[in-house]
Amino acid sequence: MNIILLSGGSGKRLWPLSNDVRSKQFIKLFKNNGQYESMVQRVYRQLKEVDENSNITIATSKTQVSVIHNQLGDNVSVSVEPCRRDTFPAIALSTAYLHYVKNVSLDDSVVVCPVDPYVEDSYFECIKDIYEYSCTGQANLTLMGIAPTEPSEKFGYIMPKTNDQISQVDSFKEKPSENLAKEYIEKGGLWNGGVFAYKIGYLLDKAHELIDFTDYYDLFNKYDTLTKISFDYAVVEKETNISVIKYKGMWEDLGTWNTFADAMAENSIGNVIMDNHCENAHVINELDLPILCMGLKDMIVSASPDGILVSDKEQSVNIKEYVNSIEQPIMFAEKSWGEYKVIDVEDESLTIKVSLKKGNKMNYHSHQYRDEVWTIISGTGVATINDRDYVLRSGDTIKLPRNCKHTIYAETDLQLIEVQSGKEISKKDKIKY
Repeated sequence: MNIILLSGGSGKRLWPLSNDVRSKQFIKLFKNNGQYESMVQRVYRQLKEVDENSNITIATSKTQVSVIHNQLGDNVSVSVEPCRRDTFPAIALSTAYLHYVKNVSLDDSVVVCPVDPYVEDSYFECIKDIYEYSCTGQANLTLMGIAPTEPSEKFGYIMPKTNDQISQVDSFKEKPSENLAKEYIEKGGLWNGGVFAYKIGYLLDKAHELIDFTDYYDLFNKYDTLTKISFDYAVVEKETNISVIKYKGMWEDLGTWNTFADAMAENSIGNVIMDNHCENAHVINELDLPILCMGLKDMIVSASPDGILVSDKEQSVNIKEYVNSIEQPIMFAEKSWGEYKVIDVEDESLTIKVSLKKGNKMNYHSHQYRDEVWTIISGTGVATINDRDYVLRSGDTIKLPRNCKHTIYAETDLQLIEVQSGKEISKKDKIKY
């Protein structure tokens, strides 16, 4: 089974845990066998449990590649958008990647689905049914229609021609008012959860109609010239042979703090103390300091290096307009080699705690406008500076003047403090080798 998982978006509604690098699908809030996992880890695991041989490719932006490898390993297949061009170019690029790079046949099918639904395993059994139905070629597009649990205004609706488990699609409805949603449900309407399948050749033919390209590499190289267009507008609205398969199991769209809290296995994560008078309160603490909560009712408290949120649960849905006014550098990020946390910001200096996983190293790079000093606080590693190697252990300090090429390899799990100093400290000041 071929799967494309769409991983996009940036973090606003789940601030301060999410930011422009760590979207909601990367926040580890769900428990599995005693360990916390993120939405992308959960979905990837569930897919593999249903079909261990599934061929999964994650379509994403380049800002998310490091955290994907951090959470899913170096062997996960990733199709990277050079820049954002909406859903049709992203799906066309990842489909071309499957065919031209991974040699998937034009006659084979692929299922595209979002990376962040909160679902049970029956959802992935339904995905398998959609894939198998698509392989028969009875429809050019096969969609998943989710049986509604309420007349929601948050989703578009798929209107099937019959009430059968598999039906041809009669029409699509935009996000409605609550009264219209009731009418749609009475007529058999299903939520559109953004899951669909097609044959590789079908989608590439559609792509060639709209884009002049020869193969994946050509499409990648001219990606920044493509017109922004959604998959629905480019393909779905023009297709008449569409089927929908009904899914009746649990499905949650965890897009706000309120819905996220409902899915959490525990009321608190991290160093949290809650008294016996707290009711319906959820607290997530990523800081090294304790959080004490007393008498909270219907509240969300969330603390990370990016900030602290204290909110009534119902009011938390309005967070985005306030977060948009906050301007600061990203204070925490997961990378393919580990993670970093900013611990102090001054006008001409930045202090960062860097954690590298055993067997990993940073990119070999240099900076034009800043000097750096590394102090090893735990572990052992080998620093390469201008092509010379230096063994570093706990307590060692090394200076890295601007323009020198440098990296560090972690022989064990390794932590260091990095102090950057200069008048122009910017993430753009990095030359990779």
